[in-house]
Amino acid sequence: MASDKPGEADNSEITLRPHRPGDIGWVIHRHGVLYAAEYNWDATFEAMVAKVAAGFIEDFRPGRDRCWIAERDGQIVGAAFVVEASEMVAKLRMVYVEPGERGNGLGRRLVREAMTFARIAKYNRMTLWTNDVLIAARALYEREGFEKVSEQRYRGFGHELTGETWERDL
Repeated sequence: MASDKPGEADNSEITLRPHRPGDIGWVIHRHGVLYAAEYNWDATFEAMVAKVAAGFIEDFRPGRDRCWIAERDGQIVGAAFVVEASEMVAKLRMVYVEPGERGNGLGRRLVREAMTFARIAKYNRMTLWTNDVLIAARALYEREGFEKVSEQRYRGFGHELTGETWERDL
């Protein structure tokens, strides 16, 4: 897939595939490491990601839930998940891109794959939860048509944060 934005690298050598044994543990690990390094979030964030990831595996519904693992040269460089929030609403979860791959359109590609899957699975809406400090992610979601529908201050991951729910029609 060639880039459609000036200045972005071509990410055609990045492949997307379904999850395999070991991938989910890696996604949990990378979330923990990256968010600790970039936002100084504590281990409770990794624990939350582990619970979400375990739920994905335990409750996996083929055709309704999906994971994409992004690889370059056999190395995982990103991931995204879709799970059923309700019969008509899909939830986008655990989107991440390795720092060295950011800015090349991979995040957009993962989100678009998730939306395409959700449409095929007959969902009519997609929702996600994020935090206001995740500026690049929020900008991506907004560019892809999501709108913030609510926000709530909370104490989590060792900080005072603002959680946000974003949604869009499919």
